[in-house]
Amino acid sequence: MPGDRSTAVIGTDGLDALIRVLAAGGRTVIGPTVRDGAIVLAEIAGGDELPYGWGVELEAGHYRLRPRDDGAAFAHSAGPQSWKTYLHPQRERQWTADRGADGAMTVTEDDTPPSSYAFLGVRPCDLRAIAVQDRVLSGGPHTDSRYRARRERAFLVAVECTEPGATCFCTSMGAGPAAEPGYDLALTEVVDAGGHRFWARAGSEEGAAVLAELPRRPTDGATETTARERVAEAADRMGRTMPEVDLRLLMRDTLQAERWNDVASRCLTCGNCTMACPTCFCTTAEDVTDLTGDHAERWRRWESCFDLEFSHLPGGPVRASGHSRYRQWATHKLGTWYDQFGSSGCVGCGRCIVWCPVGIDITEEAHALNEERAAGAAQGEAPS
Repeated sequence: MPGDRSTAVIGTDGLDALIRVLAAGGRTVIGPTVRDGAIVLAEIAGGDELPYGWGVELEAGHYRLRPRDDGAAFAHSAGPQSWKTYLHPQRERQWTADRGADGAMTVTEDDTPPSSYAFLGVRPCDLRAIAVQDRVLSGGPHTDSRYRARRERAFLVAVECTEPGATCFCTSMGAGPAAEPGYDLALTEVVDAGGHRFWARAGSEEGAAVLAELPRRPTDGATETTARERVAEAADRMGRTMPEVDLRLLMRDTLQAERWNDVASRCLTCGNCTMACPTCFCTTAEDVTDLTGDHAERWRRWESCFDLEFSHLPGGPVRASGHSRYRQWATHKLGTWYDQFGSSGCVGCGRCIVWCPVGIDITEEAHALNEERAAGAAQGEAPS
């Protein structure tokens, strides 16, 4: 829908109707809901399953739900999951092999039809993350056909951020808090004396068609102005920042920095950061067989560069130390990702900070590396 951004204002009834309209169109609606002490992504059937009245308290290695007085549905930061869970599943069968009575093997590719998802509540940082994974998994010469099929069928409802968390730094990565193009619908939540409502904008033909089916009213100046102000204010309230330098050059110039030894002394190499990250994409193949040996399956599952066996040669692992594995992850995410895919691999969601069991903070490490580089330059040392 080039040049057209149809807008309207919907209430909480319109949000409930949105879920039902999307489901009636054959889509599996995934959105935030409260479960097991966290705001998680799960299939939802109605607006009453959204986390109205819940916020989160975030810090490095710390996540807690907290009640809110305003009843907002989306005034919370990114949870433990990302949309990667659905577009690039943790585990996916590739093929099966069966031995017949005559001893011949038949290999059958798994051709399970892709799900048609509607994602409700996609944060701007996650909208950017989906765009990053699009380039990684379907934008080059080696396309992941299953990812592309799921992605092409997905309907994205972005929700702009009006209350960033203590570990958010999307502004440093140019990934929020306002939604960039790529959504079908965008919502900005407003709760004030004028009521609880959402400023809605269509970003595609399909988005406009869905918006037309919802109970709505024309956009009024007060709602639009308040929505824009709340998003602008959120940009000034980020809990974290990256140093204002070229991160790609910073990673290149500090490969031998002493700071890597410091972080290695704390890192457990558990891989939580890669599992929580919305852009990490590495996988491995896993073959399984039944007890008879007549049936076998190959599965693809997520893998982490923190795994000792992730990069292995006949002589042993390529990165035997935790130092080298953390450095590989950070320098790839912030630096060499540009060389491969033309952008940073980090969107500033802060998940890696929150879900690190020892509270390692990638922004703190970047600032420390920058300070060490500056100190070396002041002493006349050449970049490492």
